[in-house]
Amino acid sequence: MAGIDNLPPLRDVIATHGLSARKSLGQNFLLDLNLTAKIARQAGDLTETDVLEIGPGPGGLTRGLLAEGARKVLAIEKDHRCLPALAEIAAAYPGRLEVIEGDALEINPLEHLTPPIRIAANLPYNVGTELLVRWLTPKEWPPFWSSMTLMFQREVAERIVATPGSKAYGRLAVLSQWRSDARIAISLPPGAFTPPPKVSSAVVHLTALPAPRYEADAKTLEYVVAKAFNQRRKMLRAALKGVHPDIEDLLTSADISPTERAEQVSLEQFCALARALKDARA
Repeated sequence: MAGIDNLPPLRDVIATHGLSARKSLGQNFLLDLNLTAKIARQAGDLTETDVLEIGPGPGGLTRGLLAEGARKVLAIEKDHRCLPALAEIAAAYPGRLEVIEGDALEINPLEHLTPPIRIAANLPYNVGTELLVRWLTPKEWPPFWSSMTLMFQREVAERIVATPGSKAYGRLAVLSQWRSDARIAISLPPGAFTPPPKVSSAVVHLTALPAPRYEADAKTLEYVVAKAFNQRRKMLRAALKGVHPDIEDLLTSADISPTERAEQVSLEQFCALARALKDARA
């Protein structure tokens, strides 16, 4: 059954339009429309909200977002094969779905959306992390989005919500928790997708904070954290060698031991280090 609207079941849509998932595009289609509606509900009340969706594929989550009352959905899809299926959804929800064919990394969605804006997407695996980092590190804050409800591989989701000292703690945890509240909302087994991926997936919900938890320049913090976690097992004075001639003094000023490893350093300490580095470069 269709489950949430009067459009055909997704398996029929995929068969009609010949939409086999392409590994090169990081595609894994979620076919259970009741499940896509559940994911859409995690985004909150959508009735007075525009929603940005990346990689809608045959439109499972798109239909969920529209059925849950989204004022408008902007769907950016790179795979031209999916456009006819998305056009059928647009016809069923007149004036509420805009589809743009193209690369989400190259398109400015703000030209097509009106605040308040939420992001909701089953992100293609090959661009998901890059998009998340972009959305978390704009120069100005608060960002254009009020919340993000995003599906990732379970491993990536755990990295977003990880705490210092844990195996999963790293760049994504620092950047996500610096400016947002992040939680895992739903876990999904491989069998929920077509084709089934080799790993489990999870939906992460991130709510933008009015202001960052600690003062820091976004690009400096992103740079420092990327360098620090690039060689996780090394002491920070070695991992950050080359960042600044006085890196040991900068670490000490941020209350970080130069012999510490990145996974033991708190968000507050990383922000202090980013401020010290920016000041030292000034």
